[in-house]
Amino acid sequence: MTQDTKNMTIVVTGATGRTGSRVARAAGAAGLTVRAASRATGFDWADRSTWAETLRGADAAYLVHPADVGAPGTAEAVGELAGTAVGLGVRRLVLLSARGEDQALPTEEALRASGADWTVVRAAWFAQNFSEGPLVAEVRGGELVFPAGEVAEPFVDVRDIAEVVVAAVTGGERYVGRTLSVTGPRLLTWGEAVAEIAATTGRSLAYRAVPARDYGEALVGLGVPSEEAAFLTGLFETLLDGRNARVEDGVRQVLGRGPRDFADFVAEEAGAGTWKA
Repeated sequence: MTQDTKNMTIVVTGATGRTGSRVARAAGAAGLTVRAASRATGFDWADRSTWAETLRGADAAYLVHPADVGAPGTAEAVGELAGTAVGLGVRRLVLLSARGEDQALPTEEALRASGADWTVVRAAWFAQNFSEGPLVAEVRGGELVFPAGEVAEPFVDVRDIAEVVVAAVTGGERYVGRTLSVTGPRLLTWGEAVAEIAATTGRSLAYRAVPARDYGEALVGLGVPSEEAAFLTGLFETLLDGRNARVEDGVRQVLGRGPRDFADFVAEEAGAGTWKA
C-alpha cells in the first residue's frame, strides 16, 4: 500500500550532491516536503550536534555519506545517525550503497542494526560520473584515465536511483527490510562509454586504462591523502574485477519501467554542452 505523502517530510542528506539533489527533486515532485540536509543548511555528517535539529519532526531520511559508503568511519557514522533518527521517531531510512562493494557491508549492517524501517539501494556506477565530479574535467580534456580495464558496467542514471528511493519511502511496508539493486539496461566498458560520448559530441575522446596502484599513486600526487588513496586503490582492485558485469532489474521491479539508457543520458548532456572543451 502506498503511503499518503501529503504530510510526509523527508530529510535528504547530501542534498547538493549528485544523488541527493535528484532525490530532493523527485521527492518534491511526489508531493513530499523536502528538508535539505547539507552544510549549507546547517547539517554536517562530521558534527553530530547538527543531526537532531535536522531530523526532528521528519518522517523519513535518505542517507548518503560524503565519503565512500565503504570508507573507514562510514559505518560508524551511518549507524550513529540512524540510531539518532530512530530515537527521534524517524524510522523510515533509505541508504545509498554500492553494488558489489564488500567494504560497504558493515555500513549496511549498521543501518539494519539501528532498529529503523530500512531499505538499502545498491547502485551501479553512475552515468553522471562522466558529466559531474572529478572525471568530467578529464573527459573534457580529451582523455579519461581510470583503472577499470575492459570491465563492463551497466551504468545507471542517478535520476532512476532518485525515483527508486522515493518509491521506497512512499511504498508503505513494501520495501521495508529489502535491498534493491539498480543498474542501467546494458553493459558498457569505460572505453565504450567514452566512445559513445565521442560519437555524440563529434569530439576525439580516448580512454586509457591504468593499474589501480598506479592510479592511487597519481591521486596522491594530486593531493589526495595517502590513507584515502590507499582505500580507493583497494576498492578499485576489487570492485572493478568483473563481479558487477551484469544487468539487474531493480529499476523495473520498483518503478514498473525499464531504466534510462546511457545513450539518452549522453544525448542530453551533449545537448547541454557538458563536454565542450
